[in-house]
Amino acid sequence: MRSRRLAAAATVVLAASVALAGCGRDSGGGQEEAKSVGAGKASGDITVWAMGTEGEKLAEFAKEFSTENPDAKVSVTAVPWDAAHQKIASAIAAKQTPDVSMIGTTWQGEFAKTGALDPTPELIKKDDFFPGAWDTTIVDNTSYGVPWYVETRLIYYRKDMAAKAGFPDGPKTWDDLKAMAKGMKEKAGAKWGLNLQPGKTGSWQSVLPFAWSNGADVASATKLSFDTPEMTEALGYYQSFFKEGLSPTALPEGSLEPGFVKGEIGAFISGPWHMGIVEEQGGAGFKDKYAVAQMPMKKSSTSFIGGSNLAVFKDAKNRDGAWKFVQWLSKPEVQVKWYQAVKDLPAVQSSWNDSTLAGDTFLAAFGQQLKSAKAPPAITTWEQIAAEFDLEVEKLCKQNADPAATAKAIQEKAGAIGTGS
Repeated sequence: MRSRRLAAAATVVLAASVALAGCGRDSGGGQEEAKSVGAGKASGDITVWAMGTEGEKLAEFAKEFSTENPDAKVSVTAVPWDAAHQKIASAIAAKQTPDVSMIGTTWQGEFAKTGALDPTPELIKKDDFFPGAWDTTIVDNTSYGVPWYVETRLIYYRKDMAAKAGFPDGPKTWDDLKAMAKGMKEKAGAKWGLNLQPGKTGSWQSVLPFAWSNGADVASATKLSFDTPEMTEALGYYQSFFKEGLSPTALPEGSLEPGFVKGEIGAFISGPWHMGIVEEQGGAGFKDKYAVAQMPMKKSSTSFIGGSNLAVFKDAKNRDGAWKFVQWLSKPEVQVKWYQAVKDLPAVQSSWNDSTLAGDTFLAAFGQQLKSAKAPPAITTWEQIAAEFDLEVEKLCKQNADPAATAKAIQEKAGAIGTGS
């Protein structure tokens, strides 16, 4: 659900903030120096913007921080996701930013390029976080934020149907995933063996893990490489599920979860939010009827990592207090409490040692996948490139476009957009 809100919000026109790119700091690729944070407790007013459920819950949650730092007051403004991008861009342009804001991971590069974000100080330790999550904060070799919460994707599958298909423990490789999907349809009575996104908004998040799994390095801060053999092979593999009738090219809105519960859909790929949804719809005992598996192995088992970061602005009126609040939110025990309050998965690796997460087989599987999960580079143009990627994937899945031609088309469109560097 949260990733869908992110995707919807990210479609807002980027012009306002992109126009700011190039202003402020040097974007020539050098590392920007981070200033230190003073010792002692936080003090003064700390203004924070947060979106969605996080925006609704953070003010009450932050009271514990104020108890530990009695001279500090945290004021949270809840911002709707569909207004967040433009609100942040306008605040940067007017130099009227809050001290801290929640930043969608795919917005990080764009806002950092404006020169508006404060480099992450040494107070925050890189190695505390999942590598893929930390990488979303890096722009031109400098970190401009802290991963707050994360999500990744696994394969949800019906255990009874997978057993009939010959995979009682789920798929391990690309070949396994294909064979399991076929077996679920031919032997277990599923209408669809595996639900995949057929090119609608956000499908790049489903396709790129297969490309990464195959060793493709599709994009960096300075180079776009979508037309490689590895990418082409991954596109062909993804397309094959639609060509062979194992995945639907059009699934009615709202029919995924009931279809999974009824056994009409044998498997699908999604994030941790779907556990609660399918268990609620499936009723008592349904948790015992399904399982989750790591993304299938080719050269690696790699999934997509999403979530949100926290960034402090250079125009912050209380920079010192802002970073101390961000550091507090990054404490392992606080991350566990935040998970308990909101169900956001911790970005801090040691938080996963807590029994709240480690003791749950399903959650532990997500934690394991997070160790190798990846995100696209934090470049200013990623959302524009992603939109073109989705259009070409739709032709691939629904119109049977040639995978090599698809890879070439994505490369040409992405090349015309550029990396924004």
